[in-house]
Amino acid sequence: MAVAKQEGEASGADAPSLWERMERPAPAPRTSLTLERIAAAAVEIADEEGGAAVTMRRLATKLGVAPMAAYRHVNGKDDLWALMIDRVSRDLTVPDGSADWREVLRSYALQTRELMLAHPWMAVMPTPVVMLTPSRLAVAERGLSALAAHGLDADSVMAALRAVTSFVHGSVQTEIALHDYQERNGWAGGDETRQALAPQMRYLMSTGRYPVFEQYAFDATRKDDRAWEFAFGLDCVLDGIAQRLGI
Repeated sequence: MAVAKQEGEASGADAPSLWERMERPAPAPRTSLTLERIAAAAVEIADEEGGAAVTMRRLATKLGVAPMAAYRHVNGKDDLWALMIDRVSRDLTVPDGSADWREVLRSYALQTRELMLAHPWMAVMPTPVVMLTPSRLAVAERGLSALAAHGLDADSVMAALRAVTSFVHGSVQTEIALHDYQERNGWAGGDETRQALAPQMRYLMSTGRYPVFEQYAFDATRKDDRAWEFAFGLDCVLDGIAQRLGI
């Protein structure tokens, strides 16, 4: 049986968004359940058990409410993910009003990497959910403003920000996936991983088809320095933006 709508509640395309509902004055609650409590509980579950563990039933158990109670506050998984992303993103402290676009975008990228590593479930969230929350949009607005201050057209400004965002998410998703792979196999770090994969590597290198990769395998000294690798790649992206846009 469908849940009866409260008086004045809209439906479908006319229904107020999650964020509009959050900013409305709260009515006298029939229960202590709020969007803030739901978000906090969902983040705790995801951090401890992984993103797949966040279900309405698991959430209800943690909050001590009936399984259907959360549906009075969120419309489904997308709403729940958005609440989670917004909550953990509040601590991002990207410079505001800075004239140095590079400082702003670099800070945004480095902090987003740290945030994703602290909350690995962010790596599997749909991109629109990750970006379209008040906290994420506030950060994006700072990056866009820093670029727009140089007189760039709107398309170039957004494309530059998305280039940085795509690099961050792609790089960190790979980093998290590698860590999960090592953990599943019981490998403590890079040395154990390379030792376990050595038979495959020896055969591939013996073919003589990959001389540059072989040189990397023997000569590279930062194979496990993910922070350095990320920062280097990020600077390459920022250098490219500066060269392309002349800023």
